[in-house]
Amino acid sequence: MELPKFILGDNTDYPDAIFIIHTEFPRFIINLENDEVEWFEEFDQHDEKELESETENYIQQATDFYDREIARYDD
Repeated sequence: MELPKFILGDNTDYPDAIFIIHTEFPRFIINLENDEVEWFEEFDQHDEKELESETENYIQQATDFYDREIARYDD
């Protein structure tokens, strides 16, 4: 099965949360309500340095995806 790069998710236990799931490496879920990120990968020290520099980019991509999806609902 081919998955999209981002998936929009919600959960009634977290009514204010907006979850974006990133399905490619590095896999993570971000809660756009507070920008909290949960990583599904294990990282070594080398990976962590690269990840720190790319995290802002991943968050921006997730936010852009959310904005695009919401705009499509409004159409």
